[in-house]
Amino acid sequence: MSAEATNPVSAAEAAVTETTARRRGRARIDLRRIGRAALLGATAGPAPRDRLPDAISHVAEAHRAHHPEADLSVLRRAYVLAESSHRGQFRKSGEPYITHPLAVTLILAELGAETTTLTASLLHDTVEDTEVTLDQVHREFGEEVAYLVDGVTKVEKIDYGAAAEPETFRKMLVATGNDVRVMSIKLADRLHNMRTLGVMRPEKQARIAKVTRDVLIPLAERLGVQALKTELEDLVFAILHPEEYENTRALIAGNPHAGDALGAVAEQVSTVLREAGIGAEVHVRPRHFVSVHRVRLKRGELRGCDFGRLLVLVSEDADCYAVLGELHTCFTPVVSEFKDFIAAPKFNLYQSLHTAVAAPDGAVAEVLIRTHRMHTVAEAGVVALGNPHVGQETTGQPGGGPDGEGQAAAAPSAPANAGRQGTATPRDTAAHSIPAAHATSGTHATSAASATSPVSGVPGPSEAPATPDALPASAPTSASASASAAALAPAPVDTPAAEDGERVDPTRPGWLSRLLDWQQAAPDPDTFWTSLRADLAEDDEITVFRADGSAPGTISLPAGASCVDAAYAQHGEAAHGCLGARVNGRLAPLSTVLGDGDTVQLLLAQDAVSGPSPEWLDHARTPAARIAITGWLQAHPESAAPPVATSGSRPQSGVTADHRSGAELHADLEGEPRASVRPAGCCTPVPPDKITGFRVRGGSVTVHRNGCAAVDTMRRLGREPVAVRWGDTTQGRVTLVAESFGRPGLLADLTEAIAVAGAAVVSATVEPPSEQRVRHTYTLHLPDVARLAALMRAMRDVPGVYDVSRARHRSPRPRRG
Repeated sequence: MSAEATNPVSAAEAAVTETTARRRGRARIDLRRIGRAALLGATAGPAPRDRLPDAISHVAEAHRAHHPEADLSVLRRAYVLAESSHRGQFRKSGEPYITHPLAVTLILAELGAETTTLTASLLHDTVEDTEVTLDQVHREFGEEVAYLVDGVTKVEKIDYGAAAEPETFRKMLVATGNDVRVMSIKLADRLHNMRTLGVMRPEKQARIAKVTRDVLIPLAERLGVQALKTELEDLVFAILHPEEYENTRALIAGNPHAGDALGAVAEQVSTVLREAGIGAEVHVRPRHFVSVHRVRLKRGELRGCDFGRLLVLVSEDADCYAVLGELHTCFTPVVSEFKDFIAAPKFNLYQSLHTAVAAPDGAVAEVLIRTHRMHTVAEAGVVALGNPHVGQETTGQPGGGPDGEGQAAAAPSAPANAGRQGTATPRDTAAHSIPAAHATSGTHATSAASATSPVSGVPGPSEAPATPDALPASAPTSASASASAAALAPAPVDTPAAEDGERVDPTRPGWLSRLLDWQQAAPDPDTFWTSLRADLAEDDEITVFRADGSAPGTISLPAGASCVDAAYAQHGEAAHGCLGARVNGRLAPLSTVLGDGDTVQLLLAQDAVSGPSPEWLDHARTPAARIAITGWLQAHPESAAPPVATSGSRPQSGVTADHRSGAELHADLEGEPRASVRPAGCCTPVPPDKITGFRVRGGSVTVHRNGCAAVDTMRRLGREPVAVRWGDTTQGRVTLVAESFGRPGLLADLTEAIAVAGAAVVSATVEPPSEQRVRHTYTLHLPDVARLAALMRAMRDVPGVYDVSRARHRSPRPRRG
């Protein structure tokens, strides 16, 4: 929504141009020509009331393609107001500023957005950048449009200073909780700004690209808008990793006929389905740049079929399984590649069958099988839902006219397990055209694209770099930032209402409800911004079942969540008194990592004085749990961890310390935003290990031992190390694994050796014997880490123990397919 973007010849623009050239679809719109049309329209006087201005003809054409009966008069009025209010404003490229809202509206129109959303997108910058007021928008276009415009309007930087960006996002998320179309407009707005980012200074390009990578791409993924997400990924890839982007572009350009093999397989699949009497469309779906880059890192040298996938579109759900049966019968299936996201949709409503088959010539092709409706939702996500408040439009509002195009059609029945996602099933709509850079190719397309790739700009380990903007701890909190977003939220009759009386989007997904809950408890913008990035970095969900007889139900949590997270998700602040849990009927510590489908019963203390320990922060994955635990510990300092040794001077500016592991870690971040510092779980470094730090998604710094395999992986991917060092404290926490032969009294002898060495046992696990061998895992707190070597020797001297080593943990998070 800035007037600073333009149309340069840059890496970002090259990404769009190259992608567009490789795909068949609607031609890119010449914004300069639209700008000239806007200027000519302004000088020639207003267009007749029965004719649309030429500048919005492309928008009208795209809109009528999805909503043939739509009333375009409201779009004409919105354009006239936007053009007249933005008249005299120009982007840095010299184009009239009106070209930006026009481009944003066109993106949404091609995705199938209804009239109300398009009206708001035309006006989305008027309140922020012109003399138009929100009251004026409300009078002329109604409550719905005014609410959407206000939701995407930035907060005043003069009021919030460095906190303006996080508070703007907080305000947008609060508004999105009431109407998800707010975020649809924001995503389209950022896509156009990213397409035209080259005029900015390189450092500003990088800053905007990082926020896009850490916040908006994950939001696009969670809202299911793959068409916008994939193009944003490519644009971020080109800016933040230009060398890898150029290598990938050269790889694709050097294989112009790579799709021929996939086209041949597509012909064979079409023949098989035609002979079986199954009506289906078979398309070659090229991979986008980030997807090609990921596949190259995973498989090394790429073959022809690796540059794309086959997309099979059918009419009914049952036809998907019929196609799958024919493919697995007539071709050799790759069993490990089969995934059923129809019976078990992803948390963003994505539905499809994934498989891979080997043709007679040995070529292996990945295949996506889905209905036209599923394809619409996979590409457009929440945009395909239309107005989430079905049938609740106020009379006379755009999109609520007699044609009814502004309303989402009745949702078809969802799979039995889809209800746990917390969102309505999208309406049954035919496949439609999408923005040019993401249009599905025809049967014999020969290049690359993919609609399903993780949200990080450059694939690699789960830790990806992120650099949050610096935010002062004293910046204002959320109350005033989100006030205007809530003020205009209309509350039509029969619309589900929140506790405060405001309407609630009935299609609101569970992850958004959780985010809205914990953001209220974030004490300052810095905590909110860091927690938001960390929360969005969790790109998978699990559902666990509550075993409480008085409160049956389910809890949705990010993958890798523990019983601590479940406790705070279910009981809120009452979870401070949680003593333990039963997982699948068995007693388990609060550190237990939960899996999808587990049953959990949380055990709470009856007294009011119980509270969390600092160790709970090691097991808390959700922002809600971490914020609540941190707040309690700050209010009860006597319950904090043992004091650490302090030096005479305080850490210098830009240096952040971490005390959760017992040891004191510092990261030298001079001139960069503050960030939390934590030891990596894969190698558990302790003083005096030689260490290296790396930025990870969410903005924090993870510290590894120099010999850790993750360090080599990070360097190979071009991640920049962060200077880290140990503080003055001598204490620390370490996890040791003792391998031994089973014998009576072994556990007692090992714990005695640990106690004699002066170490405290934080947790211990003894695995069942296997072939007379027993594996013990101890997490120990050492008052002096210099005595670690002596402790390990003492444990090795225990009869029956043949090895003691430092633990190397594996991430408990399941990998997404």
